[in-house]
Amino acid sequence: MIVAGGADDRMQALAGLEVAARELMLFAAVGLLVGGVDDLLLDLLFLIRRLLGLRGVRLTDAALPATPRCRVAIFVPTWRERHVIEPMLRTLLARVVGDYRVFVAVYQNDPDTAAAVRAVADARVRLVINPHAGPTTKADNLNQLWHAMLAADAREGVATRMVVLHDAEDVAHPDELRVFDALIDRFDVIQLPVQPLVRDGVALIAGTYADAFAESHGKTLVVRAALGAGLPLAGVGCAIATDALRAIAAARGGIAFDPGCLVEDYVAGLRLAELRFRAAFVRHHGARGLVAIGEFFPDTFGAAIRQKARWMAGIALAGWDRTGWSRPSHLLDHWMRWRDRRALLAVVVLTAAYLAALLYGVVLGLLAWTGRAPVTTISPPGGLLGGNMALLGWRMAVRVAFSWRAYGWRHAIGVPVRFVVGNAIDLAAAPLALKRYAQTWRGAPPVWDKTDHVFPDLPEAVAP
Repeated sequence: MIVAGGADDRMQALAGLEVAARELMLFAAVGLLVGGVDDLLLDLLFLIRRLLGLRGVRLTDAALPATPRCRVAIFVPTWRERHVIEPMLRTLLARVVGDYRVFVAVYQNDPDTAAAVRAVADARVRLVINPHAGPTTKADNLNQLWHAMLAADAREGVATRMVVLHDAEDVAHPDELRVFDALIDRFDVIQLPVQPLVRDGVALIAGTYADAFAESHGKTLVVRAALGAGLPLAGVGCAIATDALRAIAAARGGIAFDPGCLVEDYVAGLRLAELRFRAAFVRHHGARGLVAIGEFFPDTFGAAIRQKARWMAGIALAGWDRTGWSRPSHLLDHWMRWRDRRALLAVVVLTAAYLAALLYGVVLGLLAWTGRAPVTTISPPGGLLGGNMALLGWRMAVRVAFSWRAYGWRHAIGVPVRFVVGNAIDLAAAPLALKRYAQTWRGAPPVWDKTDHVFPDLPEAVAP
């Protein structure tokens, strides 16, 4: 009797595993289908625009001023960037022409970075010491730069026309200020593409960023700008009219950037859209190639997890708190904000999919071992499974196409492998993102958890 009862319990447990595998697979299949259709709609809009010859903002080299005509302030916030800030500044000063001043914010407890900035010894570089002990937030550093720029304008009797944002590891493009200058009278916000640099054309971790930005800044932001939805800023390679920043600062008591936000660039872009300022995403191919910002992204699993967690916590969670949804009638903007915030839901779906696949294999093995027929259909409906496979194939083809266009075929053939690696990074980053959000929700101050940076040896870096 004991043996029989034990066998019955095992059969019931196996039946329970079958049901669990079926429900997990069904949930994952429906979630993947929703996400796949969402992506497909965006792809179709991009293709329709291409077929109709609608290319957004068009520029020619002849339309660009030989030298930018207006005063520009370039903001560079830093925290422990002594290894990259000096070569970054020297490269920027050597490449970019125009009437500009580079304001670099350094924390008072970061003397090594301050020394590296002073070593540049150029009158166009202004060192701004943040009175707070670092790290606070990147937005806090940007606000120090904002106040320093206003004070410099008042002292020198000039009016800065626009603010350009850069990070300490950025490789500036020689024509970026010329593009900004040509468009600043038509648009209040201008974002250039970001194209990650890769070493020798192969990078398993950093290559996931290259693939993602190739598609996002080659397609997604192009469609988003065309639809008139709020344009999130990348925090680098973007220009904001000073009057637009003054409008935000006026509503915040003189603070232009939200100091309590982990992704101040994303929030600033949507806030400017809410205030009805005009924004443009510009892909200009000139005599010196695509005008884009290059930089190395994290190339280790741990660093990538930390950065992705910050993006998830700032955009999908805290960004939701700070920006909410768009005005009721702007359905397209609602759609774009939903796409921004679906990252954590996508992680839940991916987790369910991987667990379902694992459980499915365990159940099949146990059924073969016991010789028992399944009590329920484990696999999802064939149409649902086939539709997901077709959408996955389309997604891979689209990403390969954009990576090929940006980096060439040798890089593009690694997209499927890096796609899986990117999923693993997202799965690992999600719990950390939730932890960080919970900490800030309980009142803990947000902290700039930046990753270590490397400035490229330009002859060896492979630029798009």
